[in-house]
Amino acid sequence: MDVLSDVITVMRTGRPSSDRLRLGSRWCYRFAPYDGAGFHVFLRGTGWLITDHGDPTPLGPGDVVLVPHGGAHVLSDSPHAEHAVAFENAVGEPDGPTDVLCGKYRLDRTRTHPVLARLPEVVHLSARAGRHAGLRAAIDLLGGEVVDRRPGRDAAVSGLLDLLFVYMVRAWLEDNAATGWPQALRDPPLAAALEALHADPARPWRLQDLAAAAGLSRATLARRFTSLTGQSPMAYVAWWRMAVAARLLRDSDLSLPEIARRVGYGSPYAFAHAFKRHFGVAPGRYRAADQTAATA
Repeated sequence: MDVLSDVITVMRTGRPSSDRLRLGSRWCYRFAPYDGAGFHVFLRGTGWLITDHGDPTPLGPGDVVLVPHGGAHVLSDSPHAEHAVAFENAVGEPDGPTDVLCGKYRLDRTRTHPVLARLPEVVHLSARAGRHAGLRAAIDLLGGEVVDRRPGRDAAVSGLLDLLFVYMVRAWLEDNAATGWPQALRDPPLAAALEALHADPARPWRLQDLAAAAGLSRATLARRFTSLTGQSPMAYVAWWRMAVAARLLRDSDLSLPEIARRVGYGSPYAFAHAFKRHFGVAPGRYRAADQTAATA
């Protein structure tokens, strides 16, 4: 099982959305905090992304910027934001010199995976860097779809937005491959253990089973895994099972005993106790609250 794909599947809720802004010579828009991840793709022109912390980020044609934790920020034609208005009031021009695709992905923050939790406040992927050919190709395809209103555009844009999110996260992992979780995902023994767990979370995993999947001794696996990820292998097993259970409660009609079985608990009572300890609420109430929120 591909770990990054699994992580994104478990965290994502709903479908991505996007808006295209064609802007004139002076513009400045404020984006409110969001329960998910926001992104901007500069199809044409230049601008700045400004947050409450850190220096303004200059953006040019082909640049992509991801705001992975949904923090408030401003897009502006200058590094100053004195006259920012809410993005909801944005009015594009027919053919302004700056063309930006703005979008967002809804993510369930109750089970943020450590891989995504490690992302910085802003991920800037510059076209000038000349790396990440897949990301560049996705941007080119997406730019063509939003400019030309051809049959099937909505389906194509939705699929490309999904692809764009994967490529943005993958690009950051590649640029930071020497540390933490990015290194763990690229370490062949650790990656083998993680993929085995993600492929079958219901298996009664023990440290020696994960070590066998990794081809390492138990002590070596525990030391290397903990050093890179900040948690022990078995702690991650328990956490991942709860994340999968939360997704099944949200996205399926499976009974609690069946969900318990799918995440490695022989008893629904043991599962309910572990789930409440992790999330602070019983599985049934978690499901009911999520359904209420979705309806609202």
